[in-house]
Amino acid sequence: MIAAMRLLTFQHMPCVAHVLQRNITVCLADSGFTGTLARCRKLVGHFKHSPSNTEELHKEQTELEQDKEPLIQDVSTRWNSTLFMISRLLKNQEAVKATLAKQKHKLTMLTTAEWDRLQRLETLLKPCRYVTELLGGETYVSCSVVLPALRHLTRTMEVSDDDPAYVVRFKAAFKKDLSQRQDALNHGWLRVATALDPRFKDLKCLPRGERGGVWTSVEALLQKEPDRATPEPTEEPARKRSFLLCNSDSESENEEGPNGALGRYRAEPTISETDCSLQWWSTHGPIHSFLPWPASIWAALPLLSLARDFSHWQVT
Repeated sequence: MIAAMRLLTFQHMPCVAHVLQRNITVCLADSGFTGTLARCRKLVGHFKHSPSNTEELHKEQTELEQDKEPLIQDVSTRWNSTLFMISRLLKNQEAVKATLAKQKHKLTMLTTAEWDRLQRLETLLKPCRYVTELLGGETYVSCSVVLPALRHLTRTMEVSDDDPAYVVRFKAAFKKDLSQRQDALNHGWLRVATALDPRFKDLKCLPRGERGGVWTSVEALLQKEPDRATPEPTEEPARKRSFLLCNSDSESENEEGPNGALGRYRAEPTISETDCSLQWWSTHGPIHSFLPWPASIWAALPLLSLARDFSHWQVT
């Protein structure tokens, strides 16, 4: 699939959710969680492979006034399954201990330190799950969220004074590996998509010195657009014309052009991260009539990123 994309003239957008999951796999192995996770898998397998053991677990869950739910086995090819496994184990920790105490088995039980390690690992992996779901969900705009999401993860992985050594190793490995994998991303189009998303157009996810270059790129795209015909003047409703004048620094309507229109868009207030940016463009598209081309490009980028079956691709 990747080789085919290289032969085409289309921009290739790697699957960032897949990149993130590969990164997590590397970090788990490099930071000393391998042994603890192996024991977790054996615990889960003890119940998953035996209906009678599962029934005994359900009885203990009922006595503890918990929901009757099975444990979850992680699978290397299933995103976030390691997080789901440890979260379900932590939730049913007392029920698992009580069930195994009544059985004859050769399992090696998790120590208190290992249960604490799982608790910390759950905290580390939860932000990754939210980002994966955001980038992989077909109902979300994807490309414009990539850079803010990665910035959020980088800040989440900052080392604190109370982090034990294994957490420090995990965070260091996470940031290093993710930084290396980011080099393969299509940063040029990701930055344009971020700038044209009214939620993130302040570009706070980028270093301050790089933000101006993004807008320069957008201006260049506007000026490269071939032979855009000037639209015939139409009689605009008074309310709309008044709105445009209030949001423009131009002294004359004839001064409007790509740069002026782009400045007008940049002057718009950012919207909430929970708002729909596609809906915003649907509503404000007529107001920013000189930005149809980059806006349409930005709207198409999520479609490229959502084609996960063909080439794989909360925030601050």
